[in-house]
Amino acid sequence: MTVHFIGAGPGSSDLITVRGLKQIQAATVILYAGSLVPDAIIAEASTDAFVLDTAPLNLDEIIQHIVDAHAKGLDVARVHSGDPSIYGAVAEQMRRLDELGIAYDVTPGVSAYAAAAAELKTELTLAGVSQTVIVTRTSVRSSAMPEGEDLAKLGASGATLAIHLSVNNLAKVVRDLTPHYGADGPVVIAYRVGWPDQQFIHGTLSTIREKVKKSGITRTALILVGHVLDPEKFDDSRLYAADHHHVLRPKKTIPA
Repeated sequence: MTVHFIGAGPGSSDLITVRGLKQIQAATVILYAGSLVPDAIIAEASTDAFVLDTAPLNLDEIIQHIVDAHAKGLDVARVHSGDPSIYGAVAEQMRRLDELGIAYDVTPGVSAYAAAAAELKTELTLAGVSQTVIVTRTSVRSSAMPEGEDLAKLGASGATLAIHLSVNNLAKVVRDLTPHYGADGPVVIAYRVGWPDQQFIHGTLSTIREKVKKSGITRTALILVGHVLDPEKFDDSRLYAADHHHVLRPKKTIPA
């Protein structure tokens, strides 16, 4: 018996990995994260599978369902949205399974920030603009941020920021980041990326709050901040430069 932690991706039912989909199709027990996982993915479960939305359950109740499945020798597909490694709340589940001696594995998924960049047709790392992406959040009702990870300090790097779980804290985001990115620093709010009702609100640190207020968006939105979102100019990558040579593209020998 194995528990398969599966990242189902950001919303589109075809943005799940082949491995993850096969695990869902084969599992006898499906525990999934409520409205965050598309119905079309859960519909891939066997008609004989036990399928349960875990949104109303606490950690103990979820683990008990896994323990019951383990006692019967049944594989479990534990389906989360996005990628389990980022704000997936899987670490505490895996810790419990380690204590119980229950085997598990993890299948990665597409994170919202990667899906948003794809929809925006932009690269989050541009030569001469930003070569770093920081995935972070702010503290609202969730766990406190560790010391040294406050947004103002992270913003001082000038990196591209993918700020999760924070659209309700947009005033703080603007306040903390304006000194580093400027009032005209580009911002995109990516709402329900990959779902049929996805929205993208483009603005700057000086305009984005009013735009989001008018939209009525209060949850399920990612905040992207950085000059890669609206670059005045950027350098070509050295990767494909004619004078850049490497083991797969050796320097050409000029005949004498």
